[in-house]
Amino acid sequence: MIEIEVWSDIVCPWCYIGKRRLERALAGFQGDVSVQWRSFQLDPSTPVGDPRPVSESLAAKMGASAAQVRDMFARVTSIAAEEGLAYDFDRARTANTLDAHRLLHFAKAHGRQAELKERLMHAYFTEGADVGDHATLAAQAGAAGLDEVAAKQALADGSYAADVEADIAQARAYGINGVPFFVFNQRVGVSGAQPLEVFEQALRQSSLTVLRAPAGSADASSGECTDDSCAV
Repeated sequence: MIEIEVWSDIVCPWCYIGKRRLERALAGFQGDVSVQWRSFQLDPSTPVGDPRPVSESLAAKMGASAAQVRDMFARVTSIAAEEGLAYDFDRARTANTLDAHRLLHFAKAHGRQAELKERLMHAYFTEGADVGDHATLAAQAGAAGLDEVAAKQALADGSYAADVEADIAQARAYGINGVPFFVFNQRVGVSGAQPLEVFEQALRQSSLTVLRAPAGSADASSGECTDDSCAV
């Protein structure tokens, strides 16, 4: 059994691309694999309940012009389309993702984490959903096959916050400062939304005994998001 842990954030455009590339590699792999989605917040300081257009928030965060942000979005949208993803940054809104990550741990406890992860990323990047809003999150949980009432309760009572903190602490221990980051059997690390061949190689080499050090901080052009590059 190959165990894959993936650190990513709901609002990270390269994380969704990396998810698709990993899935393509897994589709052609012969063997038992389990995937766990680990929590990582690109910007924990994002205000709660203030879903501004991502173009506005990113321009302010990076000190970039509107034209520069549009160019950045156009490039990543084009790359996402190659993976069958339809990004719509005109609809996307900023969100603090802490509660979304708590809900993903709730989903894990009920055997539906993969389904909810896909729903949340699709909702954010394609549908313009506010993934920081409890009602929206609970509805997405219901769409992923979870009990919507139980999801609302978990969101309301602060459940699974410790699990989110534990994931983030483990990321720090590994030296992860950008996402997506993939760890195979706690030994092989892949940093960023790498090409398909890299994931295929990682699957083959998952019995290596040394965890490769993650790459250094990257900008949005490298297939990885850091806290100061593309927290959208």
